[in-house]
Amino acid sequence: MINRHKIVPCIPDQNDNFATIFRITQRTKSTKSCLLITLTGIFEQTNIKKLIMKKLKLSIVIVMLAMVSALSAQVNLGIKGGVNLSNFYGDELSDKNAKVGFHIGLAGDYEFAPNMSLQSGLFFTTKGAEYKNSLAGLSGSISATPMYLQLPVHFAYKVDVTPGTRIVFHAGPYVAYGIAGKTKWKVEAGNASIQDESENVFGDNGLLKPFDAGLGLGVGAEFGRILLDLGWDAGLVNVSKSDNGNVKNQSAYLSVGYLF
Repeated sequence: MINRHKIVPCIPDQNDNFATIFRITQRTKSTKSCLLITLTGIFEQTNIKKLIMKKLKLSIVIVMLAMVSALSAQVNLGIKGGVNLSNFYGDELSDKNAKVGFHIGLAGDYEFAPNMSLQSGLFFTTKGAEYKNSLAGLSGSISATPMYLQLPVHFAYKVDVTPGTRIVFHAGPYVAYGIAGKTKWKVEAGNASIQDESENVFGDNGLLKPFDAGLGLGVGAEFGRILLDLGWDAGLVNVSKSDNGNVKNQSAYLSVGYLF
C-alpha cells in the first residue's frame, strides 16, 4: 500500500530533447523506489503529423490518377497520311508548277469541351515546286523538293451530323523544320541536255533555309475512328537564301487517318 507519493520534476538530460522527465518517489513499508516516466506527447504529435502527411500524399496521388484518367479519356491518338499538292509563292515568282508529294505522321486530338478540341501531331511532309522557262532556243527547269518535320496546333470545332459522324472545322499555326530534300537542274538545247542534282536543298550550297512557319485551315469529317481531312497551309516565312529572294511555302493536302 502506498503511503504517500510526490512528483518532482527532474533536470532534463542533454539527450532528452523530445520529452520532460518526472521523477515519482514512492515510499512503502518495504521498498522505496524512484520511477522515471517519459511523457510522449511530442512523439504523439510527430506521429499525427506523419499520418497527416501520408494522407495528404495519398490524396495527391488519387487526384493525379483521376486527372490522368480524365485526360486519357479525352485525348485520342492516331495516325494520318495522305497526298500534298505544294507550290511556292512570292512577289517575283512566275511560271511555277505545283509538285505532288505526301505526308504521314502521328496525330493527337484533345477534346477539352463538348465539340471543341485542340488538334496537333508530328508529320513528315514534302513541299516544293517546279519552274520551267525558255529563252533563245534554250529551255530549263528547276525542281525543288524540300522535306520537313511539321508540327501544327489547330483549334477545332465539331458539328454532330449523325451518331458517330461529325464535321470538323479547324485552323491554327504550324512550325516546320527542313531535314532533307533535293534540287534538280536541267537545261536543254535541241537534242542536247545537261542536268545536275544537289544533295541537300538546305545545305551550304542549297536554295532554302530550313525553318518554316505559317497558318493552316481545313475541314474534315469523323466517321467513328476513321478521319478524312482536306486542308491548306500557307507559309509566312521567307525560306529563300537569296538576299533578293522572296519565297514562301504553300500546300494543299488530303488526309485519311485512324484514331486508336
